[in-house]
Amino acid sequence: MSEQPRRPRKPGKPYRRPQKDPVRILAFEALRAVDERDAYANLVLPPLLRKAREKEGPEKFDARDAALATELVYGTLRRQGTYDAIIADCVDRPLREVDPPVLDVLSLGVHQLLGTRIPSHAAVSASVELARVVLGDGRAKFVNAVLRKVARDDLDGWLERVAPPYDEDPEDHLAVVHSHPRWVVSALWDSLGGGRTGIEELLAADNERPEVTLVARPGRATPDELLGEEAAVPGRWSPYAVRLSEGGEPGAVEAVREGRAGVQDEGSQLVALALANAPLEGPDRRWLDGCAGPGGKAALLGALAAERGAFLLASEKQPHRAGLVARTLDGNPGPYQVIAADGTRPAWRPGSFDRVLVDVPCTGLGALRRRPEARWRRRPEDLDGFAPLQRGLLRSALEAVRVGGVVAYATCSPHLAETRAVVADVLKQHPGTELIDARPLLPGVPDLGEGPDVQLWPHLHGTDAMYLALVRRTS
Repeated sequence: MSEQPRRPRKPGKPYRRPQKDPVRILAFEALRAVDERDAYANLVLPPLLRKAREKEGPEKFDARDAALATELVYGTLRRQGTYDAIIADCVDRPLREVDPPVLDVLSLGVHQLLGTRIPSHAAVSASVELARVVLGDGRAKFVNAVLRKVARDDLDGWLERVAPPYDEDPEDHLAVVHSHPRWVVSALWDSLGGGRTGIEELLAADNERPEVTLVARPGRATPDELLGEEAAVPGRWSPYAVRLSEGGEPGAVEAVREGRAGVQDEGSQLVALALANAPLEGPDRRWLDGCAGPGGKAALLGALAAERGAFLLASEKQPHRAGLVARTLDGNPGPYQVIAADGTRPAWRPGSFDRVLVDVPCTGLGALRRRPEARWRRRPEDLDGFAPLQRGLLRSALEAVRVGGVVAYATCSPHLAETRAVVADVLKQHPGTELIDARPLLPGVPDLGEGPDVQLWPHLHGTDAMYLALVRRTS
């Protein structure tokens, strides 16, 4: 039997080296740092961008590159819950079985497909090339297959498919549509009250890019000076606030570089101003910031105290954060001191201060616009960990203030367990105290509720969701 002649082998496609895209590689590196090291994007991204700007050649970033990388990172993190639900519908295994680096590449690709104006073919192609560079050719095929499924519909179409109907499960519907954990949706809804419209507006605001807000520190800079900068517009509520419209760079502002102004959310400014303007009985000479790190409120309080000849003591438990406070306060025109001390074990005598601020550690649910990854890291049980500290700091603050003096309890969380529950519990144990109506101390700010405490909201005030209660010691 004669041998059959072999068929000639079809020539395969020559190997093509993957095309490196510096913008998407940087975005991927930032997401990996957030995932692997529990880093925060607002701390990881700036040095990565700075290094990219300093490079020479084709990998050097310009302003458009930096803007795209920033959008890819923050957009992906904000919509992570929504994108996970969509990706889960397109793969044949539980998401927990997808390697995290692969999931990061997929999420970046889904954001480009559903959350940006990048054409679908370009979004898929760029994501597959990224996968080839950082994952290898084998897993790049998986990325390609998944993203081609995603590209068959737009975001609204996908939400109809993966989100349960609102009438059947309102909280789960909102969690998927607006990319928040269900327990966070529930907690925010409880604090906000009202019907569907308000909670949807709040959750949507959490997914918007926040404006950069500057503070002109009294005696060192003026709002008019900051308004002379490109892309600067007046703040909404604080007389010291100036907002930078999209593209404005705080580092390009001379007063910021010199420490005469700083980056500070307007809600934080309002908390400091309310304490500074609260009516006092008796002298007004000694102020305390009992949780001063990283120093933004302390710098504003110190400048306001200096205008009255008052002294500010800024206390921060963590030495490295106390160092940040000292640098922020450097150049303050009035007398001040920065110490590393535990606010629950006071390094000062009882009744030593006329005004006291405690901006207590919390879950940070009020700043999800700025730290979107926090929503995925926090758990309901974290509240139990913060509760004793929050109550202890408020108790110490009430002991530190003199009779007739005022304490401001503040937190960047609207969760009722971190706000009204803390204040109510502590004041029950301190009968010689009374709540002051904080609303008149925020002049011009609308929608402040029934008082006497104040809860600010991103969708109503354009600020972080800061909470403030003012307490006067009466005996």
